[in-house]
Amino acid sequence: MPSCRTLALVIRSVEVFETSLVVTLFTRELGKASALAKGARRLKSSFQGGLDLLSVSDVVVLTRGSDSLDLLTESAPIERFSAPRTSLAALYTGFHIAELLADLTDDHDPHPRLFDAARVSLRHCGDADARKRRLARFELFCLRELGLLPTLDMCTQCGREIKIVGDLVAFGLASGGVLCHECRPGVSHVVLITPEELDAIRVLSSPGDGWRSLEESSAASVAARRTIGLVLSHVMGKRPRFRPLVGV
Repeated sequence: MPSCRTLALVIRSVEVFETSLVVTLFTRELGKASALAKGARRLKSSFQGGLDLLSVSDVVVLTRGSDSLDLLTESAPIERFSAPRTSLAALYTGFHIAELLADLTDDHDPHPRLFDAARVSLRHCGDADARKRRLARFELFCLRELGLLPTLDMCTQCGREIKIVGDLVAFGLASGGVLCHECRPGVSHVVLITPEELDAIRVLSSPGDGWRSLEESSAASVAARRTIGLVLSHVMGKRPRFRPLVGV
């Protein structure tokens, strides 16, 4: 079995047998991996406390080419995020990030930029003033990195530039983005959003610091985060468990 040393974020942990754990890791080099950590629950475990949930560790994974679990042989803690240990909202934010990584990514499909983005988001999830906007940015970045980001400027059906007619814009959850006036009829799973809400989603999904200018409690910002939640629910086939607890 080939081995790989990589940084890993622990996103799930299940006790098995008397002394072991099955952990789901989102690693920088391998992507998502489920691995057996033999003896991890022993008092004198060789894993040195490196398997705490929502922490980053330096791990060595022996990968298997079949559907069998990988084998975790080494783990040493690198970074423990303080906010999820002191704030319930920050903890739920961390759980939501872990759920997205677990449910939206495939095994052994590496996304190093997504790993880095998750790490940065967890570092700053204690910032109550920007938590909701920062989480929405991570959600959109996750969708972009996985090729699932909705089309925001061109009609997802015909590819023409969107020209806003009236006070609302058609946004197709199933079709994958905004719809022009001509393509809207007959398309299912459509929600209507305001131009201001569409602009807020564009700002949240764009690089740079423009998102900081959005007011957390403005109508457009709140509505944008709600629409992002609808997109996630459609892509995942279920409502994210912890997102409502964050108050997004």
